[in-house]
Amino acid sequence: MVRLILALTQAPIALQPGMVITHSGRVVPRAYRLNGAPITIRGDNITVDFGGATLRGSDSTADPDTPTDTAIIVDGGENVRILNAHLFGYKVGILARGTRRLAIEHVEFRKMWKPRLFSLREHESLVDWLSFHHNEKDEWLRFGAAIYLQDVKGGTVRGNSAMGGMNGLLLVRSDAVAIRENTFAFNSGLGIGLYRSSHDSIMHNALDFNVRGYSHGIYTRGQDSADLLLFEQSDSNVVIANSLTHGGDGVFLWAGQTTMDSGTGGSNDNVFLGNDVSYATANGIEATFSRNTIMVNRAWGSEYGIWGGYSYDTKIGANQFHGNRTGIAIEHGQHNTITGNRFDGDSTAIRLWADSIEPSDWGYPKHHDTSSRDYQITDNQFLRNRTVLNIRNTSGVDTASTTTGFMTDRMSPPRPSGLAAKDRSAIIVDEWGPYDWRAPKLWPLDSTRAIPLRLATLGPSGSWRVVGQRGVTRVSPERGKIGEPVVVTPSADDWELTLESKGKRFSYGRFEPRIDWTIRLSSDSVSRAVSRLDFMWYRPPKTLAFFPAEHWSLDANGTVTLAPGIYSLRTISDDAIRVWVDDSLVIDDWTPHESQVDYAPLNPGRHTLRVAYQQVDGWVELRVEIIRGASRSPGSPGPH
Repeated sequence: MVRLILALTQAPIALQPGMVITHSGRVVPRAYRLNGAPITIRGDNITVDFGGATLRGSDSTADPDTPTDTAIIVDGGENVRILNAHLFGYKVGILARGTRRLAIEHVEFRKMWKPRLFSLREHESLVDWLSFHHNEKDEWLRFGAAIYLQDVKGGTVRGNSAMGGMNGLLLVRSDAVAIRENTFAFNSGLGIGLYRSSHDSIMHNALDFNVRGYSHGIYTRGQDSADLLLFEQSDSNVVIANSLTHGGDGVFLWAGQTTMDSGTGGSNDNVFLGNDVSYATANGIEATFSRNTIMVNRAWGSEYGIWGGYSYDTKIGANQFHGNRTGIAIEHGQHNTITGNRFDGDSTAIRLWADSIEPSDWGYPKHHDTSSRDYQITDNQFLRNRTVLNIRNTSGVDTASTTTGFMTDRMSPPRPSGLAAKDRSAIIVDEWGPYDWRAPKLWPLDSTRAIPLRLATLGPSGSWRVVGQRGVTRVSPERGKIGEPVVVTPSADDWELTLESKGKRFSYGRFEPRIDWTIRLSSDSVSRAVSRLDFMWYRPPKTLAFFPAEHWSLDANGTVTLAPGIYSLRTISDDAIRVWVDDSLVIDDWTPHESQVDYAPLNPGRHTLRVAYQQVDGWVELRVEIIRGASRSPGSPGPH
């Protein structure tokens, strides 16, 4: 494609696919389709004001994991500004490389790329776990982002909004960037992520509900999602007065693979001040293998308020901990100070310990004394904690605990409001990520296979009424207010219930053709009947105690009859799987692997199915299901 070089005068810019902009100008404010050819901005002292123009990538009706394109590329340059754009349906919205003093302000990103999730209401899928461990060659680009900054030095990211994709803002080797007053929320990966990025300031941003791997009351994992991620030698950043609630972690800080291998460096000397990190699925703040300052933050209602494994010379002061399973948990930490904090209603306030055996594949313990020792724990306030101090295999602990600490309301973060003030029951994660509560939704209160099935009505306040049902025996009640449940009794394996509130329709249903499976373990001569091939565990549950812990295989056989239509057979497996349909091998993935998704087309009619599965060791995941359509969503990008 011929690329157009535009020397801008005062005339408005009418964008064209593949255009290269080399001078300042204002874009004609209308909708543009770039057809896979991004706009490139190249040069110095350039301001491009999009004036509210919209750049559209994928079709608005396409699945969220279909976008592949980038909208805008900033190619080097100095003093480049991008203002007032609307970007919809891209894998990457703005990609800047090697730019000095870059400004991105008041840009809205919507319907950006995100992967399909396979975790269920009843149990998670290991396919959904993320891995940010390597990014020396821009491996993070596989995750997509509203904004991706690589080797950017200096600049401002202010007043932008990215909601409902996978990642908001990713910084790679990008330093001295001021990140202010943005909303990066309800994404299924990260609000903001830093890799080898230092001296950045992150202040007054709303980074809430960046989460996956959570089912309220059933499992709480997070799967390495986070509102804010600092990874691999990200030093001397300041994180002040941000809302970081309802994330996988509020803050996830890790020293990096370099430190784990060599024992040197870390993500050090970062300051976390006056943030709200409440209601994380895992940790309000996880800060490991590093030295940092954590002061005057609110950490309520998570599994752990702060997890500080292997942290050292870290100052934890004047924070509020409330309703966590553990307020502060530190394994193998050294020379840490815990002072002036308030612990109210945490099951355990402070837990310190060292394990006798550490992972053999870590280089870090080979270069460090990793004993747990030398803590200053002073002037903290403990209220209604079941356990105040749980200390094991730790030496040199100086405690001077009091019942009245010095924290005052003036030292606290601003109190949250709206969704950010709700507990973790506000986290609803479906197959496309976290629900943002802006439109009405039906969601199961119990197992999706409970009969009758209770469905919560969620969303903006108002009334609802039943307007459609298929494959349903009974619905009660048929009218109600948002927040009041509806109870449905399905009569078929293919059913759907539709409600309406304020003119908006919303549905819940299930398509699950009956397959009467018979399974036989290789080590067992007994055949057993099961209604589903859907196993996920590290050790077999008591209800399936006949399974060995590891090194086993099974053979499963079943039949299914499908009405006219388009179908696919979908499997999730860890470690190996083969599937035959009517004696034809359609899925052959017999090399041991971590959890992954495979597909095969399936015609209507009656079929015999055979599944061979092999488990080597570690986690077990086996799911075999029939879905409508020809979708081939691979799920979250795996480790690289």
